[in-house]
Amino acid sequence: MGVSGISIWQLLIVLLIVVLIFGTKRIKNIGSDLGGAIKSFRKGLNEAESAESDLSKIGEELNSDPEDGEDETNDHETDEDETDDHETDEDETGENKND
Repeated sequence: MGVSGISIWQLLIVLLIVVLIFGTKRIKNIGSDLGGAIKSFRKGLNEAESAESDLSKIGEELNSDPEDGEDETNDHETDEDETDDHETDEDETGENKND
């Protein structure tokens, strides 16, 4: 007895029928395509694991205390930032629109 009560002869007959239906060339192509898919899947898993480890390293760096001399926040604005917020009522010629 073979796998799950199927004998070796039954497996050989099924294999022979598959070869007759699809042909050896098509079975070879299916096998190579399946192998390529498995290879791509493993590559994706490895890339995901490396990205996860990179993110955990970045998270650890962000959670650690800031080094001496570094500001934790940057709340001050420059003069340029303040002047950009004000809109004027002048048109292209420089004349006031409200006149």
